Amino acid sequence: MRLLAIMLAGLILLIQYPLWLGKGGLLRVWETEQKIELQRETNRRLQARNAALDAEVLDLKQGLEAVEERARSELGMIRRDEIFFQVLDRAPVAGQADAPVK
Repeated sequence: MRLLAIMLAGLILLIQYPLWLGKGGLLRVWETEQKIELQRETNRRLQARNAALDAEVLDLKQGLEAVEERARSELGMIRRDEIFFQVLDRAPVAGQADAPVK
């Protein structure tokens, strides 16, 4: 009787092995779900970036304000009859961190 119980327990363990550690086991399912969730998050970020780029392209096609803003920021262009002022922060000289400006 005891031998029969041991054999049945062994058979149950053999049957359980593919469920837990086999090709379609629970551990692989869990790992796959983790990879899927990571990919979904990546897809969400890329979709948000694509939406922002689509809006920018549409704005560049329809309005002149976006073109003007890009010309100013990236190319340093200014309008006619416009005066450009560039304000520079004064960097402290070594040894004169808090020296008064004369």
